[in-house]
Amino acid sequence: MVRKREYKIRVRCNICEHAAELSYKRPEELKRYMNRLGKILPRRATHFCAKHQRQLAREVKRARKMALLPYVGER
Repeated sequence: MVRKREYKIRVRCNICEHAAELSYKRPEELKRYMNRLGKILPRRATHFCAKHQRQLAREVKRARKMALLPYVGER
């Protein structure tokens, strides 16, 4: 019996597709990419390319410094 090859489905970056911008000024949008403990979700969960994942991390850290987002979430 011959096995068929299984290919990984490539998921496109959400930000690249919709030409949206991430900004620390919109913390409610950034909360979508954080878990309930306040950690930033990984690329495999956010479906961002490397460039936009770095931008997400930068904007979340900016929002935390300005007290728009908490450093630690609920327990």
